[in-house]
Amino acid sequence: MIVALLNQKGGVGKTTLALHLAGVWAGRGRRVLVVDADPQGSALDWSEQRGREGLAHLFGVVGLARDMLHRELPEVARGYDHVVIDGPPRVAGIARSALLAADLVIIPAQPSPFDGWASAEMLRLLDEARIFRPELRARMLLNRCPARTVIARETAEALEGHDPPVLVGRVGQRVDFADAARTGRLVSEIDGGVLAAREVAALVDEVDGLAP
Repeated sequence: MIVALLNQKGGVGKTTLALHLAGVWAGRGRRVLVVDADPQGSALDWSEQRGREGLAHLFGVVGLARDMLHRELPEVARGYDHVVIDGPPRVAGIARSALLAADLVIIPAQPSPFDGWASAEMLRLLDEARIFRPELRARMLLNRCPARTVIARETAEALEGHDPPVLVGRVGQRVDFADAARTGRLVSEIDGGVLAAREVAALVDEVDGLAP
């Protein structure tokens, strides 16, 4: 299954989610590849930092920030159970290519009225892709949800019946994700990351349930 994390808005946590989804799948014995399709290369930086820390690489990370991604990916992805695409903000050509390559698109958004929960541009690109791939599945994901607030619940309620629908699972705004990223780790590998790791594991369970 090819899962693309996409949103034309930056700062919504695509890279963190991509790496942690991959980490959970790898921990369950799956063969996993992360495709860094963001010219900024944050997933590649994380992987390099992990090597400098002397940590084992749980999954592969390759850079493929090109608008021909959908043509190159089948060969690159051969032999893997899961491929996770970490998409770029504000690069429509690469986003279009990722949409053409993916089986499932996850659109992370913060539950904030100022965030707009998803850019209109991203939804437009999704509609365009469905002209060529009507079977393309997509889900919203509420990410970086503040603790002890009602805004995530209110946002989820507002999105009921929306296309794309919102995933049940949510991921909190936790410092553990930032602490892990600095050292090339996952939240499951650091002290205090238990709650964050549980949220990601629950998200993976839900995504697995969407597999064809």
